[in-house]
Amino acid sequence: MLTKYGTDNIVIMIIAGVVILAIGYYVDKLFLSIPLYIIGVAIIALVFIFFRDPDRSLPMIAINDDSYIIAPADGKVVEIIEVDENDYLKQRAKRLSIFLSPIDVHVNRNPVTGIVEYYEYVPGEYLVAYHPKSSELNEHSKIGVMTRHGKVMYKQIVGILARRIVCDVKVKDSIVAGDRFGMMKFGSRMDIFVPLDCEFFVKVNDKVVAGETILGKLKIINE
Repeated sequence: MLTKYGTDNIVIMIIAGVVILAIGYYVDKLFLSIPLYIIGVAIIALVFIFFRDPDRSLPMIAINDDSYIIAPADGKVVEIIEVDENDYLKQRAKRLSIFLSPIDVHVNRNPVTGIVEYYEYVPGEYLVAYHPKSSELNEHSKIGVMTRHGKVMYKQIVGILARRIVCDVKVKDSIVAGDRFGMMKFGSRMDIFVPLDCEFFVKVNDKVVAGETILGKLKIINE
């Protein structure tokens, strides 16, 4: 299945690939037609690799307990540090960063269940997504959610190749952990900010899967 978030790109890229294949077909010289065939097939293959949107199953333990935090993106955990989060949590917080390579699934899923209280889109630079400063300097969107167990914020951050963030959520929306909410196109990074008393179960260099991997657990404040 291909994601709805990439429909415009998908159509353009498939048309481009077909046109290049057609040109290759009508070119008489092999040394020209073969490269055109390769380029055309590669463009079409990229569509099915980058814009794929597989179904995911939320772990049963997270269905029964909404204090668990689910990975919002596929990729590799590149950083877990303490920072001052002054936009939504407005306190010292833990930040976990996930780097998405161009071949990872780029559809994003809600990490928690709750009400969206804060949203901001911030234009910016295009540093490589694993750069420590990319979280603050790159183009990004910030989503703040009030859960039953406190505040959580997450950022969609574009990388050196990415040029568009898609985000479906808006302030006052009710969201559910594991549901799709947007996409970051062509390589990117996802940061998630939680209170200091949150326990993370993953570590740096772990691979995570959006909608399936449990990142950690919020301290339960409502039984």
